[in-house]
Amino acid sequence: MARVLKNKKLVNTRLATNYGGWMYCDQCNENIGYLCYSTYDHLELNYQCNCGSKGSILLNFEDSKIGQICNDELILKKNRFCCPKDNEPLITILDAKVASYEMKITCKSCESIYTKKTN
Repeated sequence: MARVLKNKKLVNTRLATNYGGWMYCDQCNENIGYLCYSTYDHLELNYQCNCGSKGSILLNFEDSKIGQICNDELILKKNRFCCPKDNEPLITILDAKVASYEMKITCKSCESIYTKKTN
């Protein structure tokens, strides 16, 4: 069953589908990563693409839970950031395509909120 979006705000960014799939910079059309459809509950992503464009994504759903901040680090498996509690893939950020990013993502299954920031 498809989820119902509550908030969808994309700045200088587009998604391959309504709330997941490949993520692209609108200015240079480069692929900056991949957002897994069914494993996240809330995403806030701010990034600067290598082309200089600044973009952001805010996505959550009508049935999104509040979540709890977690100090654990996301684990990296085959270039995908995964929840360390259930190993579910959440998001891929292509470091070669973005100069920097700041992310807050909530795992749908365990309701943990993970943060990651690069310079």
